[in-house]
Amino acid sequence: MASLPKTKQEAEETLPDAWDYKGRPAVRSSSGGWGCAAMILGAEACERLTTLGIAVNLLTYLTNTMHMGNAASANTVTNFLGTSFMLCLLGGFIADTFLGRYLTIAIFVTVQATGVTILTISTIIPTLRPPKCVSGGEPCIPASGKQLLVLYTALYLTALGTGGLKSSVSGFGSDQFDESDEKEKKQMIKFFNWFFFFISIGALLAVTVLVYIQDNIGREWGYGICACAILVGLVVFLSGTRRYRFKKLVESPLTQIASVVVAALRKRHLPPPSDTSLLFDVDDVVGDESQSMKMKMKQKLPHSKQFRFLDKAAIKDPQVPTNKWYLSTLTDVEEVKLVVRMIPTWATTVMFWTVYAQMTTFSVSQATTMDRRIGKSFQIPAASLTVFFVATILITVAFYDRIIYPACKKVLKNPQGLTPLQRIGVGLVLSIFAMVAAALTEIKRLRVAQSEKGEAVVPLSVFWLVPQFILVGSGEAFTYMGQLDFFLRECPKGMKTMSTGLFLSTLSLGFFVSSILVSIVHKVTGEEKPWLADNLNQGRLYNFYWLLTILSFLNLVVFLACARGYVYKEKRLFDEGIQLEETDEPSCH
Repeated sequence: MASLPKTKQEAEETLPDAWDYKGRPAVRSSSGGWGCAAMILGAEACERLTTLGIAVNLLTYLTNTMHMGNAASANTVTNFLGTSFMLCLLGGFIADTFLGRYLTIAIFVTVQATGVTILTISTIIPTLRPPKCVSGGEPCIPASGKQLLVLYTALYLTALGTGGLKSSVSGFGSDQFDESDEKEKKQMIKFFNWFFFFISIGALLAVTVLVYIQDNIGREWGYGICACAILVGLVVFLSGTRRYRFKKLVESPLTQIASVVVAALRKRHLPPPSDTSLLFDVDDVVGDESQSMKMKMKQKLPHSKQFRFLDKAAIKDPQVPTNKWYLSTLTDVEEVKLVVRMIPTWATTVMFWTVYAQMTTFSVSQATTMDRRIGKSFQIPAASLTVFFVATILITVAFYDRIIYPACKKVLKNPQGLTPLQRIGVGLVLSIFAMVAAALTEIKRLRVAQSEKGEAVVPLSVFWLVPQFILVGSGEAFTYMGQLDFFLRECPKGMKTMSTGLFLSTLSLGFFVSSILVSIVHKVTGEEKPWLADNLNQGRLYNFYWLLTILSFLNLVVFLACARGYVYKEKRLFDEGIQLEETDEPSCH
């Protein structure tokens, strides 16, 4: 049993909801704070450097070293990134329900380090990759099944580690600050600003320094640095164990959602009461004192007329047990309805990330065929064009904060500036323009290539690709900020970790949708007139970009229809005369 504070001073220093690594109440002066947060930030910076150091230049490794086709390489990259983000949901569930954030981070960073180490070894041992192509027209020998098995094992172990880490790192960082203390609450807000700064620094180093090393010194050196970086991140993270603050495990929100749905299905034949006050709610909870107190701490939500089928979960029936799988409170039901209302926005933002996926795949392929020289001797690595993408994100965030936000706040009379859905809408529009720019650039590139009679590298500056990177980068800044704000603001209190995972799953699905589209297009267009040829000069990549333009426009129409009818949670509660309670910490990924 944890020891209790013995003196008044110790009681004041002891935090009521945090424990140290031995399970004792955490002492404010000797735990948490900026020292611990810095170690967590260091681990996240190493993770971002490692993940992007592999992802942004992976396509050129697959095509040039593993001798895979353009379509297969693009799908491998998008599946790798998609899996990384999808596993955030698994990581969040494990952290909230079984292991806690600290153990989840430590275990999954170790898994990621294992994956990157295997990838590094595969670039060193000659038998784990196919022989180099022989000049003279002979076809290149593709990677064997054994070589691909090693490659995929390395990539998906890395993806598993990334997903587990990403789901918990920002939450564990915020655990190091006591929100009830005004000084520490301000420090926590600064922590999230520094969090974004550190991941941006990691991204910039990955797309510049690491990509240059991979292309000009060797993949084994580039991936070796990634392996060392993640190991350094693990050591830095573990070094803070004795000073970290730990929080108790809580029930996963997924369990609540599942229990409401199951209870509603079990009572699907029962008629709902005419008076909604007869439905079971938090005030009716009796029995276990801690459970009763936990339920009554929830903010009561008013009954809504949407999704009435779920109301059956709260119908009192003396013939069934009173556990959560048979009976849910009306507040639990309404919290699940809040999640259901977010689904249309969730679904219509997937397309943006499908467009985003092209920046790490076919845009890089385009760059490899263009003139990348600066001056007489220096040549920009194809994947380093992503630096324009990352820089645009940072500039757009600053531009929005300093100019757009104050202007919209004044003109629209909205304290938020642009609402979350408006920001998402701007991002979706920019993604459409990005695909138009990409298609037009590819048409110009092909015309130059045809005039050069099939030369592998066409005399057209790679900087023609910059507009599509800038438009998608700016679009990401609006979409990412809007999505994060929307999913945290509109989710039920206590479901922020799950809601952030739901947001990150749109990134994952965007990459998977890209893989599906590439596979379908590659199969339908065939070998005679392929859109996505291994040699881009013989393909029609611009048609694929036009397809994405059309799909993005149709998606925007559906999004606008859904957004038009959406009522924000704050307004919904205000109309019922209820003041919104928000005590959960912010989250950032």
